Amino acid sequence: MLITSREKSIIDVIIRTSGKHTVSTLADYLNVSGRTVQRNLKSVEKILKEYNLELKRTTSDGLFIDGTNEHIYKLIQKLADIVPTDETPEERKLSLLIILLHEGPYFKKQVLASQLGISPATLTAYLDELADWLNKFSVTVTRKRGVGVEVTAEEASKRHALANFFLVYFYEEIIESLYLLQRGRHPAEPVLGYLLPDIMAAVDQTASSILSKEQMKLTDSDYIRLIIYICLTIQRTTNHFLLDNVHKEDNEYTSEIRLMTSIMEELELKFSTRVQGSDIHFLSLILKGSKVQASDAIDYDSIILGQLIKKVIEDVSLKLHVDLTDDFSLYQGLLAHMEPSIFRLKQQMELFNPLTEEIKKKYPVLFMAVKKSLESEFDDIGFPDDEVAFIVLHFGSALLMNEEKVKINAVVVCPTGIGTSKMLASRIQKELPEINTVEILSLKDFQTSALKDYDIVISTVRLPFTDIDYTLVSPLLSDSEIGSIRNYLQNNLEKLTRNKRYLRNEDPSSSSVKEVQPGVRELLQEIKDVHASVESILDNFRVYRKHHSAGHSDVLNMMAEQAEKDGLLIDSKEVMRELEEREKKGGLGIPDTSMGLFHCRSGSIQELIFQVAHLEQPCLIRGMDGRDMSMKSLLLMLAPADMSKREQEILSLISTSIIENKMSMMIFSSSNEAMIRKKLEELFLDYLQNNLVKE
Repeated sequence: MLITSREKSIIDVIIRTSGKHTVSTLADYLNVSGRTVQRNLKSVEKILKEYNLELKRTTSDGLFIDGTNEHIYKLIQKLADIVPTDETPEERKLSLLIILLHEGPYFKKQVLASQLGISPATLTAYLDELADWLNKFSVTVTRKRGVGVEVTAEEASKRHALANFFLVYFYEEIIESLYLLQRGRHPAEPVLGYLLPDIMAAVDQTASSILSKEQMKLTDSDYIRLIIYICLTIQRTTNHFLLDNVHKEDNEYTSEIRLMTSIMEELELKFSTRVQGSDIHFLSLILKGSKVQASDAIDYDSIILGQLIKKVIEDVSLKLHVDLTDDFSLYQGLLAHMEPSIFRLKQQMELFNPLTEEIKKKYPVLFMAVKKSLESEFDDIGFPDDEVAFIVLHFGSALLMNEEKVKINAVVVCPTGIGTSKMLASRIQKELPEINTVEILSLKDFQTSALKDYDIVISTVRLPFTDIDYTLVSPLLSDSEIGSIRNYLQNNLEKLTRNKRYLRNEDPSSSSVKEVQPGVRELLQEIKDVHASVESILDNFRVYRKHHSAGHSDVLNMMAEQAEKDGLLIDSKEVMRELEEREKKGGLGIPDTSMGLFHCRSGSIQELIFQVAHLEQPCLIRGMDGRDMSMKSLLLMLAPADMSKREQEILSLISTSIIENKMSMMIFSSSNEAMIRKKLEELFLDYLQNNLVKE
């Protein structure tokens, strides 16, 4: 029997004080979090099962072991003879990895085995497994008879390998540690034997504060990933493991570099550790490869990627004999996911997806269709199976949407990303028709949400809140987990329906009308949004002809000032600042055309605006492919900070239509106002017929 000291203590305490200890009191007794106790109880239940025993709870949630005295006595005898082990194989492999990346580069196998307290045979097995893992990150482990073990790699590769090992195998432990640190509970030992608690706490506090100030919201998983990388940077720099000089182009990743510089300067003051420019550039790449928390936070000037994504959706639809081409939620989610994903792949920062094999087994046809379509449209990028699996989740979500609407509201706490969250939400509504709405929240937002608005809390990770009743599931929701959710709903039906409007004594004829009304009102609101959006674009559309200009900034400034005079925006200077910030993030010129698309969202903008300026004298600007190009047609797209889904869809429709085909490119790059207006009207008419009328 393999058992840890804590598991042994839990069994011992429960046997001695049967029915008196709850999860909360056990946590206090053992000086750990309730989440840790919940995790240990899962292992305890497996151990008890071997002795025909069962862990049960009293009506007041007191824990007791149910079974015959004979079986309990056998368990007590066995526990008395067992020497507990407090390290799992993954923890020992992590210890080995830390030694390999911090000492050496040469090691004697006997010394390594002695340091880890394991046999040479076990060490050989661990080295085999780690060598395969490290190879993915360009870290080479070689073993030579009479020499020992040798590790060769660049510092950046070592950081990638160590960070990803933490995230893949100890993600929940890191969440728990951050939660405790945020509440001032600093452990005496390093977290997971390596991460220093003081550094973790300071990095979390500093990064969270600066990201909030910059209004940048990352997914939970990417935020924790950034925290780990910053901690590694500080600790390894302190130990003189320095990055090689990283080649970087001027003005590249400016906003990310500026943000990371702010974070690292503040941390340098706290820890008196001087980081290099290469460290900041390295971390800025990690930040740029991160996903924003919400798919509607993206811009719509990624028109080349947007066009490719639309083609992928069309191709997958054709292969599967379904029509997903008008699913804006799918398009929006893919755009939000794939922009950082493609950046990561180009920077050779491939992510590990623990669900890949399960996704391939569960959705083999969909996986093949998506993989084939990606290969066809993105011929210059190789998508590994791990990345394809993430994208499959978005399509899986779209294929499971639009199911029957019913009565119970659920909230899902899922920090692993947009695609996984949407897939889980769709699966819940598909498999459990009793559930009406499923809202997805990050861990941070969940802590401040109004829990009374939800009937059931479902989470893909163990929550560090012991006073909240929730159901733990995997991101892909197994049959047994569906059964657990259904059992919860059945066992708590009275509580779930207590305040529901449909349980009141109402006239049956009127209740049916009331059930229909929310759908009608929602459709009417969408019609209003589309009407207002289309009307704004057409009413505000203008084509300017500029014969003399010092540069595109002058043209933008003129257009912004005129829009302010027309009452379309409040502060043209603020809008110009937003446009300049957007331009710093990357090129806005459309490759293989003479057009540039300048775009921003701002609280100063009152209505949707799409306008064109035709320049007699071309301007030199940076293209979306990073190369300088000549621009003769400046396309300006402005939008309010807050937009409805339909408003976002209208802007996306325009931006992707610009390079839809050669005819579209010719029309939008012309100075012919009537021709461009006609093209916009055709777009909107087709949109109305294929969306609102069809719906």
